[in-house]
Amino acid sequence: MNLTVAAGTILTLAGLAILVWCMAAARAAHRAGLADAELRARMQRLVAWNFGALFLSAAGLILVVIGLALA
Repeated sequence: MNLTVAAGTILTLAGLAILVWCMAAARAAHRAGLADAELRARMQRLVAWNFGALFLSAAGLILVVIGLALA
């Protein structure tokens, strides 16, 4: 059970770190003054990373809850 909670915590923190990176990258892209098409392309890639990070965080939280419920 402790292993499940630890793995879930690691996944959650990794997902949160990627979310923070996505926010910083979006802010940098916005401030770079890119052309509209290039800004859209960069934001579309960031949206994919953002969804992946949200999934990773949610999966980690599910593991934490399962580990705590089984303890």
